[in-house]
Amino acid sequence: MNTLLTFSLPLLFSSLVWSGYLEYDQDVLIPDDWNHGGRVDPTDQLKLTFALKQQNSDLLESILGLVSDPDSGLYGKYLTLDEVSSLVRPSKLTQKVVHQWLQSHGITNCLTVHTQDFLQCSMTAAVAEKLLPGSNFHRYTRDGHSVVRSSAPYSVHDDVHEHLDFVGGLHRLPPKGQDLSQATSHREMKQSEAGVHLGVTPAILRARYNLTAADVGTAQNNSQAVAQFLEQYYSPADLAEFMGMYGRSFQHLSQVDRVVGTQGEGKAGIEASLDVEYIMSTGANISTWVFTNPGRHESQEPFLQWMFLLSNMSDLPWVHTISYGDDEDSLSTAYMMRINTEFMKAGVRGISLLFASGDSGAGCRHLGKENSFRPSFPASSPYVTTVGGTSFKNPFKVTYEVTDYISGGGFSNVFKMPDYQASAVDGYLKTVAATLPPKAYFNTSGRAYPDLAALSDNYWVVINRVPVPWVSGTSASTPVVGGMLSLINDQRLLQGLPVLGFLNPRLYKLKGKAMFDVTEGCHLSCLDEQVQGKGFCAAPSWDPVTGWGTPNYPELLAALLAE
Repeated sequence: MNTLLTFSLPLLFSSLVWSGYLEYDQDVLIPDDWNHGGRVDPTDQLKLTFALKQQNSDLLESILGLVSDPDSGLYGKYLTLDEVSSLVRPSKLTQKVVHQWLQSHGITNCLTVHTQDFLQCSMTAAVAEKLLPGSNFHRYTRDGHSVVRSSAPYSVHDDVHEHLDFVGGLHRLPPKGQDLSQATSHREMKQSEAGVHLGVTPAILRARYNLTAADVGTAQNNSQAVAQFLEQYYSPADLAEFMGMYGRSFQHLSQVDRVVGTQGEGKAGIEASLDVEYIMSTGANISTWVFTNPGRHESQEPFLQWMFLLSNMSDLPWVHTISYGDDEDSLSTAYMMRINTEFMKAGVRGISLLFASGDSGAGCRHLGKENSFRPSFPASSPYVTTVGGTSFKNPFKVTYEVTDYISGGGFSNVFKMPDYQASAVDGYLKTVAATLPPKAYFNTSGRAYPDLAALSDNYWVVINRVPVPWVSGTSASTPVVGGMLSLINDQRLLQGLPVLGFLNPRLYKLKGKAMFDVTEGCHLSCLDEQVQGKGFCAAPSWDPVTGWGTPNYPELLAALLAE
């Protein structure tokens, strides 16, 4: 990722804050892998998303704490979308001021959501640049895909500044997907030298995590989803082929029940295939949805589009797994704070959001001569469950697990440590105090992640009708954990219990019970003299590489069925 543009330098800081810049600390540099296609035509249509200031976000956070805490009398008493809407809906004044501001610029073609806290409006580039002084729209292309973004920070009129959190569609570019060769290049040598290969399949996962053929979904009102923000799609033919090859030993579904969004054309994508094939083979026989964004307007932010949908759909799957992340320091605080509120809105409805912890270990940010670790968002959000990665100790046998050195983990520089994890993290910091990286590299008081992990190394995936080995990353471990949580939800629903919802408060109260503790290995970080490429290391109990470890499914099921 690029370093922050100088707009966030202290000299400009105060003037930018006070002169209507909602996202004064947003990185507006365009990464080198995007090609500049010139200024957009003033008459080109853009679609921008306005995040209106919400009400009662503190109350929303309190409710999330109560409905997610197994010791609370309100545990599992989730809100409907209507109830969430009446809680957070922007004030009448906010709605009036924002609408009048838009209408004064001739902008009338807007969609809202059920919660009325987002507006998505169409306008020409010329109108957008007048509406948002400082903005400057250009077209950029990468791998045949085109986006429109502003090359400079935008501001809003002082009258509306206090009524908006941010405007989407000016910055933040779609993430780049894993290239299959990149994802696996560091693995292939290891495999070919040994001359034998096993690799992770649904049967291997079921053996390692103690799922039997009977561990499949049967509840009518259960469902799960994967959300994808890359310019790629999954292939129904590949999914059927995968299940035919690897799903013969357990009851399963071979079709996605619902696609929300537009499936792209062309070849299937490796990450899209991975997500769908492994959530459906782990959370077997459970209705599965795919949220997909190809075909979107080139000025839209795919991740924001998904958040927009969650605020507008009253009937949603209970578990969502998402393999997506950005460097925390590349995003504005205003944007991340608002996205956190969106995560809380999902959590109070009983929805479990699982995010991959990332594939860069502790990460590394180069600041002049000094380096620091580089946390990833949304992995660092206190309101989602973050999944790290492991490898088998012996890559050719179902053995115990060790750290996968790519497993993302660390401490947020933006969000404070939530109460639910404070004692676990404090225990880690004390236990390994003598071997921790230098304090200058990370923020010991920040939200620590991941929360748990699963195998992330050497998966088999069917893509374009061919089985492909050596696919790796936390985008593999995340749907596996998601599938297991869906199976637990299934059993809870059959017993008339509420679904798990936001898992973290309950997970941390288990204190590692029902998990395989991962205690060997470190993940990667800055290649410099001080840390020499080593980030954090696994340790007994919770650690910032593998969280609490990996699920022992029957024990986790029993622990999460106990009321």
